[in-house]
Amino acid sequence: MTDPSGAPTAPGGRTLVVACGALARELLQVVQANGLDHVDVECLPASYHNTPDVIPDAVAERVRAAAGRYGRIFVGYGDCGTGGRLDAMCAELGVERLPGDHCYEFLTGSSAFAQLHAEELGTFFLTDYLVKHFDRLVVKAFWLDTHPELLPQVFANYQRLVYLAQTDDPGLVERARAAAVRLGLDFELRHTGRGELETSIVGLGRPAVSPAGQEPAATALASVGSGTSSSPSPSPSGNA
Repeated sequence: MTDPSGAPTAPGGRTLVVACGALARELLQVVQANGLDHVDVECLPASYHNTPDVIPDAVAERVRAAAGRYGRIFVGYGDCGTGGRLDAMCAELGVERLPGDHCYEFLTGSSAFAQLHAEELGTFFLTDYLVKHFDRLVVKAFWLDTHPELLPQVFANYQRLVYLAQTDDPGLVERARAAAVRLGLDFELRHTGRGELETSIVGLGRPAVSPAGQEPAATALASVGSGTSSSPSPSPSGNA
């Protein structure tokens, strides 16, 4: 059975968002701030951005596992370098993906993200989480700590680093600026807050009332690192 959005439905009124771990903190903040007690969030390791071929199958596994437990299921990913395979999986399983080609687009909004690319196609993006984990996600992930000679090859096509800030934290701004210097890129700061991500999640709507006439209690799950349910802390990510 499906609801009007095309997402698989099951008894009960809960909604599941299977999302990128890099968005875990922001997603949970949206759920809590807007009283979306019917929405659960399960996040896959954000390090999958470094190997995007694994994303469609990993998302499909989560969707299939949850299909009998949720009234609606949505995918909180952009295309994220999967070359359309994630959309094909969503179509096959009848689930809806949040709009946008990149996770960063959820924060900036589609129009602003397109403008950023129009200004400079060679843009490397950081978010609050990526700034905090820059050494692990970027420096070590690309072997720059042990093979610094790789830097010109890895970032040959990039000209600037844009920090998409969800918070107003001068310390993170300085760390992002230092990251740009480390990579040899121009630096730019854009404050986004939670952007259109909040609009999209709130737009999932209210759940149906359970058969007993009571709305289910709130649950917020975020997977970190291992891909299992855990406390609200996201996993690493990188530019896809």
